[in-house]
Amino acid sequence: MSRQARVADASRSIDLADLELAHRAAREAGQLLIARFGHPASRVDRKSSSTDMVSDADRIAESAIASLLESERPDDGVLGEEGARAPGSTGRRWVVDPLDGTTNFLYGIPQWAVSVAVEDGDGVAAGVVRDPVRDETFAAARGAGATLNGEPIALREPPRLARALIATGFSYDRGTRAAQGETLRSVLPDVRDIRRAGAASLDLAWLAAGRLDGYYERGLKPWDWAAGRLLVAEAGGQVAELDGDPQGLAAASPELLPQLLELLT
Repeated sequence: MSRQARVADASRSIDLADLELAHRAAREAGQLLIARFGHPASRVDRKSSSTDMVSDADRIAESAIASLLESERPDDGVLGEEGARAPGSTGRRWVVDPLDGTTNFLYGIPQWAVSVAVEDGDGVAAGVVRDPVRDETFAAARGAGATLNGEPIALREPPRLARALIATGFSYDRGTRAAQGETLRSVLPDVRDIRRAGAASLDLAWLAAGRLDGYYERGLKPWDWAAGRLLVAEAGGQVAELDGDPQGLAAASPELLPQLLELLT
């Protein structure tokens, strides 16, 4: 075996080991969350606006993930939505959304997930989006494809834009929402329909699994997109950054993405 092949194999094994740890972290947090789902929430606070909520469920889930990572990868960095921070010394960083879809969770709407990803110098190396309500785990390691509960997944055959089902989401910021409403007005007439389910990580996971045809959104944070964008790429899709303020993300098949981007610019 050549040296290059040995290096590639080593890189792949590292990614798969990280993927297994991401599985464990997402599943552990998911178990804590599902035990609380549908029950009265405790310590619900506001973050960036009066509609941007955080609860004890978010904090407990993130604490469980952070504790596991501290035990298994003490020298890696951590970036969590609810405040978990560690600089790390390895050049690797875990990016965690312990409860993506907090509003849905608090309202009893079964559309929320746990997202765990690890980044290195080349981007996202491995990621998991765990949907405890449906017992579905979407997972990907760079160069190893994407799976749903261990079975390979891929994007749907791309339809014409007029028949594409597109997912999106809206900011908690009033001004950004107004701009997103204008974008929606330009997109909606030219696609089959729009879905706004309230959890970006699941939108991207569903795109990877062939349940949607495209996705776009502005104003989210790295933890919202980290695992999901790898899922899309490993399932045969493409992801594009949306310039401007706030920045955004669009994703679809290679054939459909340029058409979607035209509607967004």
